[in-house]
Amino acid sequence: MAQAAQNPVVQQQKVVVPNKYGEKLVGLLHDTGSAEIVILCHGFRSNKEDTTMVNLAVALEKEGISAFRFDFAGNGESEGTFEYGNYKKEADDIRAVIEHFSGANRKIGGILGHSKGGGVVLLYASKYHDVRTVVNVSGRYDLKKGIVERFGEEFMEKLKKKGYVDVKDENGNVSYRVTYESMMDRLNTDMHAACLEIDKECRVLTIHGSSDEIIPVEDALEFAKIIPNHKLHVVEGADHCYTSHQAELASTVVDFIKAALGQDKAASS
Repeated sequence: MAQAAQNPVVQQQKVVVPNKYGEKLVGLLHDTGSAEIVILCHGFRSNKEDTTMVNLAVALEKEGISAFRFDFAGNGESEGTFEYGNYKKEADDIRAVIEHFSGANRKIGGILGHSKGGGVVLLYASKYHDVRTVVNVSGRYDLKKGIVERFGEEFMEKLKKKGYVDVKDENGNVSYRVTYESMMDRLNTDMHAACLEIDKECRVLTIHGSSDEIIPVEDALEFAKIIPNHKLHVVEGADHCYTSHQAELASTVVDFIKAALGQDKAASS
């Protein structure tokens, strides 16, 4: 209750946005009344209630900046079937969200993605050139990596033979299915080529934990080499989910977004 008392103007409201495939995307708008809004995108097998998404929305809200955290299709409350890979379709989901808020006369103050979402926001920026501020939190640079680590050496062989593999949890229940097509979608998504297509006017911040156990910090250094207008912030000691470093993550994001909004206002006045 303390937080509500400090900030009585902020209202969280559920917003449903249809994507171009006719699936309803469900999100929560933290509305401070600001013209600008920051779109927050979760990672693989996650959703808008992820601790990082919630904390970032609240941190922006405290600075008077509206935020929208939503579930990609097939995740959380959104319609659709969960699919592995799927980077380009998730970029289309962001497109639907941005068109929705632009149509409601909101200015997109930035897009942020964590983990897989980091890759998706970079792909978005490479394809659509309408957002000037992008934050990639712990995104993967080489999408051919991480597959053997997650699934084991024989996985690709099984996938080729059967066409799909069901991934089970520790209790033996099926968590999700990986199809051959969805795996090829991931393997054929070239982040290097995409990043070379990002406009020089687009400011990109990459944040990565030095102790990330899922995606090595070296991936962040690769992004820094090729994205034209890029800033890198390595959080010393942070793991992939910033378990003990949520405050540093939030302050780094908020400072970058506020500076970008300030630059945009100065440029337009």
